[in-house]
Amino acid sequence: MHLDDLPVPLDLAPMEARLVDEIPGDAGWRFEPKWDGFRCLAFRAGEEVALKAKSGKPLARYFPDIVAAIKALPVQRFVVDGELTIAVNGELSFDALQARLHPAESRVRKLAAEHPACFVLFDCLLDGKGRSLIEAPYTRRRQELEALYGHFGRPAALRLSPVAADRKTACNWLSEVGAELDGVIAKRLDDPYLPGERVMLKIKRMRTADCVVGGFRYAQDGDGVGSLLLGLYDEAGRLNHVGFTSTISDAERGELTRRLEALAGGEGFTGAAPGGPSRWSAGRSTQWTPLRHELVAEVRYDHVTGDRFRHGTKLVRWRPDKDPRQCTMTQLHPEAAPRRLMHALGQ
Repeated sequence: MHLDDLPVPLDLAPMEARLVDEIPGDAGWRFEPKWDGFRCLAFRAGEEVALKAKSGKPLARYFPDIVAAIKALPVQRFVVDGELTIAVNGELSFDALQARLHPAESRVRKLAAEHPACFVLFDCLLDGKGRSLIEAPYTRRRQELEALYGHFGRPAALRLSPVAADRKTACNWLSEVGAELDGVIAKRLDDPYLPGERVMLKIKRMRTADCVVGGFRYAQDGDGVGSLLLGLYDEAGRLNHVGFTSTISDAERGELTRRLEALAGGEGFTGAAPGGPSRWSAGRSTQWTPLRHELVAEVRYDHVTGDRFRHGTKLVRWRPDKDPRQCTMTQLHPEAAPRRLMHALGQ
């Protein structure tokens, strides 16, 4: 039995989701939690196991703990879709996932022993009898996934993602455990598995934080401010750089630039500061101007990685009513580990 003999090809692209503002209210949907990890297709054929990232790159060498867990399962042939996650101190850690992508096998195995990964399953593409489910509707794929997971014997390294049949439950997920949940995925009941297509919907829990503007960068063309550098105070009273926002309208750019220049010359960031040039900067200037700690902005963000906003944020409003010292790191909500979150979701 070999992986190449499976009716589901190894180069299959995962089905994807498009971002929408609200959970759909019409009939015909099922809802699942959105996990913050590495998307992964797992293939097994006897002693052969392959883990493939959304990009198509192999992941097996970076997750030997998951490979070992799959090889230990009593089912010899299947293909499942899911999310690789790692919990550190009871919270999901994207940094721990990225640390696994290390060239040294000894380092990867050390990290796997310290913080084992968990593979959260949410779709089935090949059942335990070797039947391809790509053309099957989601309802049947979910049934086959639950049956397959039952045959697995509930291994610690693999978890079955919860599912909700009604919109109210999905909305409750966001309202009741939203601080520990990355969002919700909506899937049509009658949709087949459509590789590479954005047919699922994702509703992300966008969060807000009040941040001190500790510095700014000029626009690349030199015409006014280009981005605001955001900071939060830690327990020691140091202002740490946590991210940026560049959602500045042309209408406000001139006045904001003058306002920022009037605050120039302050301490800037007294803790972690913006980094210097990197291989991603593509020749762009990384120079920034430090400011006095007076300006507070409320920003909207999605992910936090290593006490920083993983992506750029959206400027919501200015907070002249907020004391900068009230802008602390406690505002950043980490995502709960899979087991704790599943318990909170009633599983």
